[in-house]
Amino acid sequence: MARGIIYVMSTVVPGLVKIGKTGLDNFESRMYTLERNGYFNVVGLTRRFAIAVDDYDEKEILLDEIFSKSRVEGSELFALDVDLVIQLLSSFDGEQIYPKTTTKNEVFENATKERQVKANWDLIPDGEYYLAENVKGFGKVTATMRVEEGMFVVLAGSDCAPSRDGWNPESRRNAPIKDNRLMADVPCNSPSTAAWIPLGHANNGWAVWKNTDGTPIDIFRKNGAE
Repeated sequence: MARGIIYVMSTVVPGLVKIGKTGLDNFESRMYTLERNGYFNVVGLTRRFAIAVDDYDEKEILLDEIFSKSRVEGSELFALDVDLVIQLLSSFDGEQIYPKTTTKNEVFENATKERQVKANWDLIPDGEYYLAENVKGFGKVTATMRVEEGMFVVLAGSDCAPSRDGWNPESRRNAPIKDNRLMADVPCNSPSTAAWIPLGHANNGWAVWKNTDGTPIDIFRKNGAE
């Protein structure tokens, strides 16, 4: 039985992942190459999960068959929720190679929770939503977010308070902001990340984004649970 590593990587494109295989001694070099050079004209690849299994060639073929309808033709890219793939891979018998700091059970549970969170995002109807908050030391911030097919896009022209010291999501770090004004639309992967663009700090996106009636978007999550 041939033993090797099956892995999944996220990409800079939301909802697009790479599923691949590599030899037991080649994992780090393969990740290094993909994370720096990209794959199939797609960049921003990041390792998410890897497991060493027996019969890895056959298992990769099985994954290709399961996800065949989601495959980008001629590539190892798939239009899939990365947490769905992580759930499946972490259920295989084998030795977890990455991540090293959590167990397979923890990885599976975390992926399950993330999928539930994303299911909640799907409850938010497409349309535009608004933010109007006072930021300490700056003043009132107003912003508009467009929800479209599961993406959360902060629209150009939104106010942006200075970011607080410390960690910021990549979308805020790279946002084109000039004179505290957003100069171009910025796509984000969650309501809270979208709210970080104008507010400049951690927040509860379900509470700060509101519809035209001033009702927080959390109402959609509550209605979905009924």
